[in-house]
Amino acid sequence: MIANAGQFSALHAAANLCKLAAEELSDLELIARIAAADEVAMQVLYRRHHDGVLRFACRILRSAHAAEDVASDVFLDVWHKAASFEGRCEVATWLFTIARNKSISARRRRAAEPWDEAAMELIEDASDAPDAGLQKQDADCALRKCLGRLSPAHRAVIELVYFHDKTTADAAKIVGTTRSTVKTRLFYARERLTDLLGAEGIMTAAS
Repeated sequence: MIANAGQFSALHAAANLCKLAAEELSDLELIARIAAADEVAMQVLYRRHHDGVLRFACRILRSAHAAEDVASDVFLDVWHKAASFEGRCEVATWLFTIARNKSISARRRRAAEPWDEAAMELIEDASDAPDAGLQKQDADCALRKCLGRLSPAHRAVIELVYFHDKTTADAAKIVGTTRSTVKTRLFYARERLTDLLGAEGIMTAAS
């Protein structure tokens, strides 16, 4: 029993060291390891990007349950297709592209729900304290309402660039268009969003 316990402790320590080492790797290095069926690398990549992928899918689907299914499918694809990743974009951009395609497919299967319906459901940010204040809640509610009034194309680029910190080049790859088109959509989306927020009594820097 003592020998077995010692062996277990050694294995546990080795596993922890392996995990710590993997956490220091870049996304690209993690993908290379995942392509070689490294489960620890897969766990690290999942923890690193799951929440962002989930929130993005939720904004498209307006359903936390459906978004969770999409997020799971995204990382299942990564596990099976890591070897096919060619590195032509950031790993995070690849993940968001997969998430967008799967979310659109899921949305189309829910034919009864039109694309331009009401405001999107957002996953609550766990970093917000419970007593953050009614003013912030009202502002967030107004923002969601106004975002929901944008066209799907304009809403998508606003979310990617301003909510997910994507560059216009990354956003173009994710939505499948050119960078100049993304910039044009951002320009008109910002103007429209500023007008909508102003109507709700919320002043922006551009106002």
